[in-house]
Amino acid sequence: MSDACNTCSSASSCTTKTCPTTEAQQTEAQKVSHIGKVIAIMSGKGGVGKSSVTSMLAVSLRRQGYKVGILDADITGPSIPKIFGVNAKAVVNSTGVVAPVTKQGIKIMSLNLMLDNEDDPVIWRGSIITQLVNQFWTDVVWGELDYLLLDLPPGTGDVPITVFQSLPVDGIVVVTSPQQLANMVVRKAIKMAKKYDATIYGLIENMAYVECSDCQNRMEIFGPPKGEEEAQRSEIPFLGTLPIDPKLAALSDEGRVEEYQSPAFDQIAKHLAEQLQTETAVS
Repeated sequence: MSDACNTCSSASSCTTKTCPTTEAQQTEAQKVSHIGKVIAIMSGKGGVGKSSVTSMLAVSLRRQGYKVGILDADITGPSIPKIFGVNAKAVVNSTGVVAPVTKQGIKIMSLNLMLDNEDDPVIWRGSIITQLVNQFWTDVVWGELDYLLLDLPPGTGDVPITVFQSLPVDGIVVVTSPQQLANMVVRKAIKMAKKYDATIYGLIENMAYVECSDCQNRMEIFGPPKGEEEAQRSEIPFLGTLPIDPKLAALSDEGRVEEYQSPAFDQIAKHLAEQLQTETAVS
């Protein structure tokens, strides 16, 4: 999407991803990229496992046969390359920035793929950060994708605003945890999305419980799950609950998240994909 959309008199009511007045202004990377659905993954606050959920949604969708990419929009706290074990630096050619590919074929783009050292701090003001997020959309060669997942930073600040205003987001998935504080803050993110008339595909409650490896009893260490109740309160779909799983943490630390198996994740991804396919058929 061109910056010209921001000054277009029809921008507030436009629902198309390209229009005749701006198509000529597309970058070379945009001209060779065709993305079915753009889905933003949001959370009201940090620490609820949003990047892990984004990663596993991508893995589960890929296992279903879809072509998937992840745009890591958490510029100051990027973690997607680490989770997938991708160390190759992004390469620039005459068309644009080539997104590195994971072992299972998921395309990813993150600022960490452009830094000399992955632990170098990013000390930038908001205007520069939002400009980079836009460039990840306009200048990266995404190619043919069924789904592009946007891993947003927590909160309702500069980056989410830029994403909603400048990128053709089809809808969002909200991630929370059972803590009352997380649920209070996640309502802010939901209300923000509604202000921008974004479709909310549903809410995922992460860290809902931990399962004992010996007796299989569930321990709700952050209190009783409230995700379904919270979804009903906000009048949005509830996609499901996810456990705290040390195996996921270990594989993510080792950059081997694609080896993780989770029926809960697969079910949520299947439910989400069914929603998206129904939406596509209706439109």
